[in-house]
Amino acid sequence: MIAFGPIPSRRLGLSLGINNIVSHKVCSYNCVYCQIGDTGKRLLKRDVFYEPGKMLEAIESHLNKLDKEHIPDYLTFVANGEPTLDINLGKEIQLLKKFNIPVAVISNASHMDDPEVRKDLMKADWVSVKVDTVSEDIWKKINRPLDGIGLNNILHGIIVFAAEYNGKLHTETMLIKGLNDAPEVMKDTASFIGLLKPKKAYLSIPTRPPAVKEVKPIPEERIAEAWQIYQQEGIKTELLTGFEGTNTGFTGNVFEDILNIAAVHPLREDTMAELLKQDKADESVVKSLIKQGLIKKSTYNGKTYYIRKYHF
Repeated sequence: MIAFGPIPSRRLGLSLGINNIVSHKVCSYNCVYCQIGDTGKRLLKRDVFYEPGKMLEAIESHLNKLDKEHIPDYLTFVANGEPTLDINLGKEIQLLKKFNIPVAVISNASHMDDPEVRKDLMKADWVSVKVDTVSEDIWKKINRPLDGIGLNNILHGIIVFAAEYNGKLHTETMLIKGLNDAPEVMKDTASFIGLLKPKKAYLSIPTRPPAVKEVKPIPEERIAEAWQIYQQEGIKTELLTGFEGTNTGFTGNVFEDILNIAAVHPLREDTMAELLKQDKADESVVKSLIKQGLIKKSTYNGKTYYIRKYHF
């Protein structure tokens, strides 16, 4: 379950996902909006998950199964957890250079105070860091971090990284109704992001089933207000509020394709239908996976999604 997709990405075009975390979700956060659900294993220190050579082989094998229409624009570390918890991340990024495809890392930024993490991320072509707020109280409510992680240290680490990084730096902020959508809170966040001078700042809202059911996206008028606040700081800003599309990559093994994608990226019903069509399969596969307890159905904002199910 190392490589999956590629899947259409609102940020990266056609993105081949790399899940460098073993098994169920391993993270330093337990974000209320996480589309993967609650954190199965909470981890503070970096650890070994895969041997880098094995990861390289798995990704090369996956790439060889894709047709020309699905050659990815990016190889993206987007795990069922936090990718920088992988102590071999830097080595893995370096190995992937052989494919001549840009490498991206999407991080929650919780370990940006670690010089070794920053050193690893320097090797990536494209990096996104999470900045949902600069208020510690709100940060704890939204991201629900492990004890031992401090927001001020994270923010300082991001500033240091931004000053040294030569690739494409992006930030992402998830806007949640009643938590970080007050004008003064958004202004403080935008002021900090402005210091980083990112290539682009993404503003997103929950579009898939969140870990906490009560989590709601902010109203449209508040989204427009947030965009204006970021514009006033001189930040190039893009809204991630739409659907990416249904054109996922496929390998011919429908069971693996579904499980690998759903582990980190809930499959919307229409996307699932297209994936079944590409893999020359039918709905009996989905019913079988549900019966085996490997995936589950979830509804959010009137849409049905299929999510990887783990047994802890």
